[in-house]
Amino acid sequence: MNSKGFAKPKPGGARLLAYDLVSQVNRNGAYANLRLPELLSDSELDLRDRSFVTELAYGTLRLQGKHDYAISKKADRPISELDEKIVDLLRLGIHQIFEMRVPIHAAVGETVEVARAVAGESKASYVNALLRSISSDLDMYDDLSKDPNIPAIEKLSILHSHPTWIINAYFDQLKDWEAVEALLRTNNVPVAPHIVAWPGKSSVSEILEVGGEKLPLGTYSVLSNTLPNDYPAIKDKRAGIQDMGSQLVAEIFYATKSERPLKWLDLCAGPGGKAALLNNLLQTNDSKDSFLANEPTAHRADLVARVVPKDKIVSFDGRDWESFGEKFDRILIDAPCSGLGALRRRPESRWRRSLNDLKELLPLQRELIDSAYEMLNPGGIIGFATCSPLLAETKSQILDAKYRHKGLEILDISKFSPAGNTGVNPDGSLQLWTHLDGSDSMFMALLQKPSE
Repeated sequence: MNSKGFAKPKPGGARLLAYDLVSQVNRNGAYANLRLPELLSDSELDLRDRSFVTELAYGTLRLQGKHDYAISKKADRPISELDEKIVDLLRLGIHQIFEMRVPIHAAVGETVEVARAVAGESKASYVNALLRSISSDLDMYDDLSKDPNIPAIEKLSILHSHPTWIINAYFDQLKDWEAVEALLRTNNVPVAPHIVAWPGKSSVSEILEVGGEKLPLGTYSVLSNTLPNDYPAIKDKRAGIQDMGSQLVAEIFYATKSERPLKWLDLCAGPGGKAALLNNLLQTNDSKDSFLANEPTAHRADLVARVVPKDKIVSFDGRDWESFGEKFDRILIDAPCSGLGALRRRPESRWRRSLNDLKELLPLQRELIDSAYEMLNPGGIIGFATCSPLLAETKSQILDAKYRHKGLEILDISKFSPAGNTGVNPDGSLQLWTHLDGSDSMFMALLQKPSE
């Protein structure tokens, strides 16, 4: 016992690590998918505890909007006035109570032990009282869904833990509230990594020998059923982790090849997934073609260099076409975007993005298209892609590009896609949907420059 009469806190290692991740993501701007592997590698947790950490931390980050409703319903002050540590601790406790197979007494007791260790006895007592109050009202979300005084979109926002502006953006495209709700649900379901077997270096059959199942989109895509490093091809850098929708985009772009040698450019190559697949396809099948990957940001260029030979990587501002000093026949623009098509894989991104972000992203996307047009040989093709279903980042950008550059033609992607008509819009562009296709909600359009 210490001088205050309290026993020393005994937080469980798994929950303490989950708190560390949630806190670093929410308070320090860390990225969960990058930081969690680092925290786990530094820990001595066994496989079961590592799985528990991943489920608890990722689930808490995804659903913290929903959990904040429970906090605001029971707290004695606005959530904005609560200590940040208390908020994150409560979110972790609430996630265990409502979303996991953890007995309530364990969810409360173990969370309080973490609170004692990271926030002190007084704040731990507050966490204990609030979690007990919340756990005594397990019907609160059912009551919310039946409350006629709460607007339907607010219910969707709380129950499925998405900001309302994202929900409205989804509806602008889907035009069907049932489809929107299906997408919201899917965004909250964890998904196993998708593997890409890089042509010429590995094969789908080799990946499947270790485990998993072939995915429907993408020739080289496999759904893993074990840890990535259990696959020799991934450990040996002969295969990678890449969503099958992203793989499909690279495959479609590659399928625009011709019989004559072409010069290819990936204008925004980081972190390197599409560049790696394109480069390996070209090396294997079109050795006379040239490939260049451009990534202006240093740390992202380092990631590209892990999967693409360094002599094929440059670091120019993609908007400054004159820096490249040459012309190309094929230019892929995997443009910086809101990333709202990948919310199930990036648990924190729904809370970090806002409509204000588009004020910077949309002009950047337009400038990249304009730069690519200047670098493109007559008859050449631009592949414009975003991991987004937002109209402003998809169809509107293509219409703007056609207005600025007369003669640009939208090609019918179904003529190039190994998935045929899947996801192809009436105008020939591609829009995948997570709830329909099981991939990230990728957009792509193929734009051909007039021949002189």
